[in-house]
Amino acid sequence: MTVEELAEIVGGHVFGDGETQIERIADLDQASEGEIAYVDNEKFFATALASRASCLIVPNSEGFPDRTLIEVKNPKLAFAQIGAVLYPVRREPAIHPTAVVAATATVSSTAYIGPNVTIGEYVTVGDECILHPNVVLYDRVSIGNRVILHAGVCIGADGFGYVRHELGYQKFPQIGTVVIEDDVELGAYTCVDRAALGRTRIGRGTKLDNMVHVGHNCDIGERVVIAAQTGISGSVVIEDEAVIGGQVGFGDHTRVQKGAIIGSKAGILPGKIVRPGVWWGIPVQPLEQYKRMNAHLNKLAEMRDELKQLRQEVNALKQAKS
Repeated sequence: MTVEELAEIVGGHVFGDGETQIERIADLDQASEGEIAYVDNEKFFATALASRASCLIVPNSEGFPDRTLIEVKNPKLAFAQIGAVLYPVRREPAIHPTAVVAATATVSSTAYIGPNVTIGEYVTVGDECILHPNVVLYDRVSIGNRVILHAGVCIGADGFGYVRHELGYQKFPQIGTVVIEDDVELGAYTCVDRAALGRTRIGRGTKLDNMVHVGHNCDIGERVVIAAQTGISGSVVIEDEAVIGGQVGFGDHTRVQKGAIIGSKAGILPGKIVRPGVWWGIPVQPLEQYKRMNAHLNKLAEMRDELKQLRQEVNALKQAKS
């Protein structure tokens, strides 16, 4: 496509030759003729000036003389949008011969079902979905439109629910469902358990990384992002647009409110309400409080030596008095 055409897509302003043909996107320092790159930080401006890219996406055209540019407010976003245009996800609608699809399942004719996918009884799969190899959809789950499930995703397995008794554990019924709404993407080997009673929900536009576990009866809102290896216990509510780092652990019945950002490896105790703001640590706490605590912890060895010295001085004074 031409630079002019790409600029129109991202709402940018062209400087230089708008008829320049762009075939590919590329890293700033590796781009060559026919490729487009972006720069959104002043510390990379020197690299951008030396780049051989045919076009640069920049936040401000000043400082780039004699270059073909697309000026936008958010170069990284524009670059991603252009990448989606130049590299469309092309999966012709099909059901792979090795897939196993129950007779009672409803699969859109525009969906792609990959090798060794298993789709259970009374499952629905919406328009333009892509199910990569080895995805498993248990019975009675619902997948919306334009959902992408990467390899090994498992939706609808029983939740981890048991009742203790004198002989061990009695399994609590796991007869609910899972609802995956439109435009959700789940990373490889992510698991979303069915509800014990009712439903487990992943809201519209939410993105989960690889190896995330969503427990039974969770309600994950819209446009939430959750990084890899996060474990979410049962009946957790994560409201719209929350951001969750990697390896975060959630106790059951917690609630994350809209506008909350939780840093990697944080631990949320059962029943905790995480309010808007940035949170970190175990147990999770506001970021500023966590940073202060870390600063104190880093001084523990020094404080221990000072305490030891003070004890010696106090003992010396006691002996002198006696």
